[in-house]
Amino acid sequence: MKTCVLICNKESGFGIKDKELDKIKQILVSKGYSVSLAFTSGTDDASKIIKGIDHADLVLSIGGDGTFNEIVRGNLERKERLLISHIPCGTTNDIGNMLGLGKNMVKNVMEILDGEVKAVDIGSINDEAFVYVAGFGKFINVPYATSRKLKKKFGYLAYLINGIKEFFQVTRLYDMEYKIDDKEYRGLFSLVLISNANRIAGFNNIYKDVRLDDEKLEVIFCNISRRKDLAKSLLILMTKGILAVPGIYCYKAKKIEINFMEKVKTYWTIDGEKNHKLAKRYVIETGEKMKMLLPKKNLDKLFIK
Repeated sequence: MKTCVLICNKESGFGIKDKELDKIKQILVSKGYSVSLAFTSGTDDASKIIKGIDHADLVLSIGGDGTFNEIVRGNLERKERLLISHIPCGTTNDIGNMLGLGKNMVKNVMEILDGEVKAVDIGSINDEAFVYVAGFGKFINVPYATSRKLKKKFGYLAYLINGIKEFFQVTRLYDMEYKIDDKEYRGLFSLVLISNANRIAGFNNIYKDVRLDDEKLEVIFCNISRRKDLAKSLLILMTKGILAVPGIYCYKAKKIEINFMEKVKTYWTIDGEKNHKLAKRYVIETGEKMKMLLPKKNLDKLFIK
């Protein structure tokens, strides 16, 4: 019999009900799996759990994007990596939405189990893995600065509330040098966004033609700082796309090097969670791939192979 481990963060989103977990287990059993369930209770628990698994034919993450990030990071540290997948139930669920998964967890499980195994590019920032996005600067602190209590009460609206607050804060410009695949640049920037996704922070199709297996990351450097320009830029972004926004520089790259010209106390965000490691130099790149069982719905749009 095949084995499946469910790693569940019950605090994600509006919370996960026992009835939903029972239905998920029933579906897995009907598909020939023996099922074990492990709950997270704190930071990095999901990583520790997957590293401690002796064997499993499938590991299913049940939680938000941050929970899935932990499972990917833990899997990378294993000698024998496991096949993984993700049932989204967080606040924004960028990864799940990109893959075509909705809010019905039971339906999501059925679509995943009827899906295909794909090798997905995994990014890294100073050797710390991220699944879909690493960001720095304006608005980037909103996901981790929004309290869990507020997210449970208002859901995605909680992010919008904090986003509006951030909009009216003074926008700082950071002096940095950066290298994109051996070409060097320098400038003052308010935002850096590096991703392997077409949906970020609830915004769909920020990038066009994203492929999860092309060994390339989508890169944005933004020098917009005035409020009126920020407002105009958001409107252009939603109506015409990222390439039409003045003050935004876009690239596709396998490797990005960023050097801050001054000491910076601002933290990066990785997959919606705060990265607690500060540095003056950051190397962001792709290299690792990880096998994931994914629903068929959007695969033709997201993969070359």
